[in-house]
Amino acid sequence: MTTENLLATARERGAQLGLAYSGALLPAEAWALRQASLGCVIVDVRSAAEWQFVGVVPDAVRVELRTFPGMQPNTQFVAQLEAQVPKDATVLFICRSGARSDEAAKLAAEAGYRDAYNILEGFEGDRDAAQHRGCVNGWKAAGLPWIQG
Repeated sequence: MTTENLLATARERGAQLGLAYSGALLPAEAWALRQASLGCVIVDVRSAAEWQFVGVVPDAVRVELRTFPGMQPNTQFVAQLEAQVPKDATVLFICRSGARSDEAAKLAAEAGYRDAYNILEGFEGDRDAAQHRGCVNGWKAAGLPWIQG
């Protein structure tokens, strides 16, 4: 699938979901887009504890949306994002399950990022019947590259 096709699919999905930002990608689509486009940046918005203990996407920019413990909002999120990622980049946000990255994409769009996307399912995905993540869907379950933090 070409970069243009991936982005068109993401925008169409975003329109169907009524998103306030550019669109949404499945993990494999996000990885394909990242590999195909030098102007594409993955931003991991999970907490530092999650990066350390769960793992990370190689070369992803890390900006906490909420901090552990307590998951308090990072009031410097947009400023930290702007310091690391140019506003003309295609930015793909990832979190554990896709919820915080949705919030991050909204904040980025409000701050002037015109190509902000959410990575659906997140790094670990949904819980399975035993309440474990990382097996049903998401980045890890898709077999995409990651390293231990």
